[in-house]
Amino acid sequence: MLEELTPLVANLGFPIVVSLYLLIRVEKKLDELTACVKEANKNIAKML
Repeated sequence: MLEELTPLVANLGFPIVVSLYLLIRVEKKLDELTACVKEANKNIAKML
């Protein structure tokens, strides 16, 4: 992975690469959170 990041840092700049990395991480966390909320909604609907 480091081999892939080195040319990006050289070409795009450190702040852009860090921003892209963080956006990708946040997207994965949001997908997990969405799945958890959907699961919670199903469980609440069963209880009612």
